[in-house]
Amino acid sequence: MKTICINVYQIQEHPNPSKVFDWIRDNWHDLNNHSRDEFILSLQALADKICGKLDYCLSVVPDRGEYLRIDDYDSDALAELDAGKCPLTGVCWDVDIIEAFQKGNPQSALKALHKDTEYLYSDEGLKEFCEANDYYFTESGKPMNDAQ
Repeated sequence: MKTICINVYQIQEHPNPSKVFDWIRDNWHDLNNHSRDEFILSLQALADKICGKLDYCLSVVPDRGEYLRIDDYDSDALAELDAGKCPLTGVCWDVDIIEAFQKGNPQSALKALHKDTEYLYSDEGLKEFCEANDYYFTESGKPMNDAQ
């Protein structure tokens, strides 16, 4: 039997956090899928609330083929919605989506989703993410599973 010792670090104690951030950016491409999924739920709830037909194509990063559209909807029902109360799903995307559609600029809601993803993959966002999830990393920047 051979015993191998590996030093592991939490992000705040890692000797080179940039290695960790680079590894995450190169390998974890789905970190903001939860936001995308919540965003879609808010879109669907809005379409239901205003009796419209939802059509969309979106990504957590900007893409030329993206669009948001709700056709044949009740414009009075849309105007009556109070975005600040998050009346669709109770999450922050309700605000961005309702306000974007009320202002006639649904694409601005996509920009909010993209900005959220951009922040998550920034050094500061990744540091918060790693701290919140109590992740450990090797000196090379790779995550250690079950290192606790």
